Amino acid sequence: MKLRILKSAVTNPWFNLATEDWIFNTLNPDSHTLFLWRNSETVVIGRSQNPWVECKIDKMEADDVFLARRQSGGGAVFHDLGNTNFTFLSPKADYDQDANFTIIVNALKKLGIDAEQSGRNDMQVGDKKISGSAFKHASDRSFHHGTLLVNANMQKLGDYLNPHPLKLKAKGIKSVRSRVANLVEFNEHINHETLTDAIIEAFCEYYQDTDYDDTTPVEELDRDTLAKEPSLNAYYEQMADWNWRFGKTPQFSHHVETRFDWGIIDLHMDVQQAVITDVVIFSDALNVELIDLLKDTLTGIKYDKHEINAKLAELGKAHPELAAQIDDVSAWLTSEMEG
Repeated sequence: MKLRILKSAVTNPWFNLATEDWIFNTLNPDSHTLFLWRNSETVVIGRSQNPWVECKIDKMEADDVFLARRQSGGGAVFHDLGNTNFTFLSPKADYDQDANFTIIVNALKKLGIDAEQSGRNDMQVGDKKISGSAFKHASDRSFHHGTLLVNANMQKLGDYLNPHPLKLKAKGIKSVRSRVANLVEFNEHINHETLTDAIIEAFCEYYQDTDYDDTTPVEELDRDTLAKEPSLNAYYEQMADWNWRFGKTPQFSHHVETRFDWGIIDLHMDVQQAVITDVVIFSDALNVELIDLLKDTLTGIKYDKHEINAKLAELGKAHPELAAQIDDVSAWLTSEMEG
């Protein structure tokens, strides 16, 4: 059995999460594989999470922050270039979760940082969390991935992961915030390159007394890899697709209410797979046709403020006598959707 070391030269999260799925589902499991990577500014949500509950979608769009949904469970996290991410893949029969944590702890020791495993998922320095992990298993392989806070922007973490309190009744998993610290607080010289070098060294050292091949090269992955690996490209297309990032959201409802000078609007939307499936509107507005048109227009479209704005703009053009009221509703509703 051999060791395999992969390192991404790409900071696009859809590429890196696709690479993880490619590693887990496609690569021959008869080796211990280490994958190291980092992402540009990204909110990564778990498979069963609601992005509108977990993060500020509008602010992310304005700041060109990625939204990514991973295949595994767990909570929402913020990644930037100050995060270093690691992935271990092993044959199920040889999988040793403690070994993976030991490799990371040993790597940090090389950099003068005394870390320890905390519970099943995390690592800490003192009482501060510096790493979280998640796990996945199949019949013949096991998968362990996690993130290390190197020099992450904690302010932005708060900016994007503290959602506006929308009136949402959401199913799925909500995140729990933890006390965290960056590794630069314990070693001011640490960075992504020094950390990944230390992890690679610790990975190879851990297995040096076994029959593993100790001449393992580091394979650099870049966008050209997509063309060489059709299955990897397929995973990338899935990760980048709106229907995966938003459409896989568990069912939820959104209730908003306001008063215009022409009447009250009390609007209830049921949303399944990010599509508005049912709309109920209570109103004292004199024009009943307006209410019926709003309900019909909103039903069956994506729960997406750009699409809602576009559909209501079309409705206003088709009914110029109601355009002012429709514009009022559009501006109000899309503002209420901004997390």
